[in-house]
Amino acid sequence: MSPDPRPLRKLGFLTIGLFDETDPRHGHESTLDLIGLGEQLGFDSAWLRHRHLQYGISSPVAVLAAATQRTSRIELGTAVTPLGWENPLRLAEDLATVDVLSGGRLNPGFSVGPPTHYEHVRDALYPDTGAHEDFSPRRAERLLALVRGEDASDVSGTEGIEVYSRRVQPHSPGLAARLWYGAGSLRSARWAGEQGLNLLTSSVVKAETDGGGTNGAGTDGAGTDPRAADGTDEGAFDFAAIQAAQIRAFRARHPDGKRARVSQGLVVIPTDSATPEQRARYEAYALARAPRTLTPQGPARLLFAPDLVGTSEELVERLHAHAGYREVDEVAFALPFTFEHRDYVQILTDLATRLGPALGWRPAPAPDGG
Repeated sequence: MSPDPRPLRKLGFLTIGLFDETDPRHGHESTLDLIGLGEQLGFDSAWLRHRHLQYGISSPVAVLAAATQRTSRIELGTAVTPLGWENPLRLAEDLATVDVLSGGRLNPGFSVGPPTHYEHVRDALYPDTGAHEDFSPRRAERLLALVRGEDASDVSGTEGIEVYSRRVQPHSPGLAARLWYGAGSLRSARWAGEQGLNLLTSSVVKAETDGGGTNGAGTDGAGTDPRAADGTDEGAFDFAAIQAAQIRAFRARHPDGKRARVSQGLVVIPTDSATPEQRARYEAYALARAPRTLTPQGPARLLFAPDLVGTSEELVERLHAHAGYREVDEVAFALPFTFEHRDYVQILTDLATRLGPALGWRPAPAPDGG
């Protein structure tokens, strides 16, 4: 049985930052404006998601560097950086640089695995080493070691007028404690726990079987069977129960146990102050995406969470009944794709002024004390 939901302690939001190919600056400025609005509304964090070779933010670290100069309090994260596209040493340098610029507010989230459509981008991304690149967790372990300050070189000291360091520079001592792993399976959740990372869990999980007939409930004391509660369809999977099982498996392997940090990232759209036209559009958006929530998708058997649309009163009831939400006290609700800037302003405002407080959250003071 999942525990009773705790008061929401941290409220964040996630965006992919879409833009028009003929006017990319406008879309990026819109994203920066939303981050600034989030700070004014008291959000604890703002997160950007990578979109390589698409019309979304391809370089969140660069955009967050700009955001550090427009904000002073809100935490800034990536959810997530796919390490298959990155050199761990260079990424460690970039992350530390932005963390220093932010005053220690960066929360880098990452995941492992081959780049999407790897067979089509390999020659551009790794023309000489494509067949030898390691996309396993070892790539993440390299990043962890470098961020934590382990040696990247055996050269140090002064050569002529040049001074060299063994470790990545700049070194930001608190950054390692703010690293997050985006996990969607029991295996990756357990690995993240063993590494002492924080856990990002989103609106996508792997519908898997652990061999014991529990379709993802797993071992490690995870417990609940994530199949449909009514038992009417042996092929039906319960997203919330799978997510809850993964969170418990993560904490079972983490040095901090039940105190290990987990942030949930469902698509949640409050409609309290929305216009009738906006409400209709939001509901149509969720309805169009609903079929993918009914059964596992593709060879990886990915299961998607339903988008939650409604008044704050309705959303509180649905979240409190969600087994995954009941395991967390931090969220980074995802903004829907393809909406307009004014829609995001309305959604963020309702999240901060209506839904968040109804879930027990208290906004942080605005930077000017307002």
